[in-house]
Amino acid sequence: MRKGFLLWALCVCPLAAQTPVFDTSGNGLLNGTYSFRHVLYVLTSTPDANGIAGDIGEEVAVYGNISFDGNGNYTISNGMASDSIVGFTDPLSCYLAQAICTTGVTVDGTYSISASGFGFLINPLTEDLIYGLVSANGVFAGSSTETTLAYADLFIAAPVSSPLPANSTFQGSYTIAGFIPSNDPMASEDVFFQTNADGAGNLGSVNVTGYSGAGGTSTLSQSSTVTYSFASGAATINFPTSETANFFQGPEMVYFSPDGSFFFGGSPTGYDMIVGVRTPQSTQNFGGLYYQAGIFQNDSQFNNGSADLAGYYGSFDATSDGNIISHQRLNDLDIGVMGVTFADSFTSPITGPYSDTVTSEQYAIGDGGAIRIGQGVWPFLGVSVDLQAPTFTPTGSVYLNPTGIVNAASYAPFTAGVSDGELVTLYGANLAANTVFASAVPYATMLGGVQVLVNNVAAPIYYVSPTQISVLVPFETSSPVAQFQVINNGTVSNVVTELVNLTTPGVFTTPNFNGLGYGAVQHNADGTPVSPSSPAQPGEYVNVYLTGLGAVSPAIADGAAPPLSPLSYTSNTITADIGGVAATVAFGGLAPGLAGLYQVSLQIPSAAAAGDNTLGISGPDSSAMQALISIGSGTTAAHERQAAGLNRRTHPAALIKRKPPCLPGPGKSCHAQ
Repeated sequence: MRKGFLLWALCVCPLAAQTPVFDTSGNGLLNGTYSFRHVLYVLTSTPDANGIAGDIGEEVAVYGNISFDGNGNYTISNGMASDSIVGFTDPLSCYLAQAICTTGVTVDGTYSISASGFGFLINPLTEDLIYGLVSANGVFAGSSTETTLAYADLFIAAPVSSPLPANSTFQGSYTIAGFIPSNDPMASEDVFFQTNADGAGNLGSVNVTGYSGAGGTSTLSQSSTVTYSFASGAATINFPTSETANFFQGPEMVYFSPDGSFFFGGSPTGYDMIVGVRTPQSTQNFGGLYYQAGIFQNDSQFNNGSADLAGYYGSFDATSDGNIISHQRLNDLDIGVMGVTFADSFTSPITGPYSDTVTSEQYAIGDGGAIRIGQGVWPFLGVSVDLQAPTFTPTGSVYLNPTGIVNAASYAPFTAGVSDGELVTLYGANLAANTVFASAVPYATMLGGVQVLVNNVAAPIYYVSPTQISVLVPFETSSPVAQFQVINNGTVSNVVTELVNLTTPGVFTTPNFNGLGYGAVQHNADGTPVSPSSPAQPGEYVNVYLTGLGAVSPAIADGAAPPLSPLSYTSNTITADIGGVAATVAFGGLAPGLAGLYQVSLQIPSAAAAGDNTLGISGPDSSAMQALISIGSGTTAAHERQAAGLNRRTHPAALIKRKPPCLPGPGKSCHAQ
């Protein structure tokens, strides 16, 4: 029996996974035999010779075939495991049993997939949950974000095609991205390159380029003649062995999606993850909802001898005009587990690989815009895969879209989950007969003949319409899962499941209520909007209007308008930043006088840069960075007096304005209010 390496030592007696009550109606989306690769990187807590802790202390790769029965059970019959501390590759069952053996037995586990394709499976290494999503092409990708141990991971599985892939499958031009980790962050690497397969076992001359942790913004390259071959449905890409090779030596084993447009894999004895996508022959129609997963290492702080490591899953919505609202659930081993909503963009149409300064990645798009793969741009080394979401067909006369529950302010996609007290928008078909807005507060739980149940509790309704409804998540929604159901004049919809967070902040934006652009922010001095023509000044106090800050104290009734006194403060600690510079939060809680609206009053930091900045609002488990705020180049006398006066006050009621912005809705204009 081998002993002494970190993962085994920590997992001899794993904690039983706490599986929440979750929608399993999508279990059939995983059905049959799949190829998979799972890479997992464990941080060490033991200081090295220089007294530094936080390097990757152990790297593990598991790969092979996994069979899903369509009913929530899986088996791995021929899995192999490679561990950097063990030093060689074992059958997975032998590895898990800490036994020396050459013939493995099956490893069993369970999984739960909802109607949207979002769900989780038991991590075979740690018994944590690997959260991820099943895409339109059947590929599942995800990460164990809610971990019991200090590790980050990435899991990808794709259906095995019949007949099995062969040399002819690998044909045409492909773009490849990959992450090659090292226990020393300065030696970690990532790659992004193109290759041409002839369908007969040859890739020809391949020029690999990429970044290393120690190399900074300079790229490295490696050129060699490369071949490939198939066996048992897997391809082996053969790089020549060379002491001067910067990235790859020997075999890289990869698995293909059934249509041959996507592959993934890595070294059978190493710990890298590579992904490849067939290069399109024309301009791509990139847009719609995508499911995403990835892993990255932040090498920007070498002075402390270690690097930040994170794995994530999530989703994003790309619009035809080049805007993106993205959500990632990160297991960041430096700051902890956090859901992050942010705005991004791309230039349409996409005609080839492109760089994204928001995510610090270089991307390539596949045929039809169905797949996007990415390589981190130094100092953010890593790899990502984004896969088009399935399309959904209504299953009843009243239909709630499985991906159609979003934050009403930020429009964060459904993987962001919900929190109690949050104003959310539900999308679907035949949700109501007509468009009706609530006429008074407290908001009623029946509007236009429509009810919305959240865990069988009737939710206060702000408006209803045939295709969308906006409701407040009841404050008593404290379970790990929230089940939403619409009842339209007695006809019941399907049930859609959402995970529940402590907070899910989203900042309202103006003039377009789409989560993008300038935040709904007012100058505290006079209640006028902050805008490019009337920017906030350093030292000034402003009021930000948003939703999703969770529980409050003292509590108020669901759907009621909170009073001015006593103020209802957030139970969760709320922080803010302007362009990454921390801002002092003077008040966080419910905005008096209007149901469904939270307010954060903050002071613009003196170090905030002039111009448009990202406005960041964070709770303990989620953050929103999708809205902008305009900052001026100096302080006005009025704002200086205001700041001085507020610094002497002790009661935050001085920050509360009686005229917060109105809430959006279908066909509703707020410009005159």
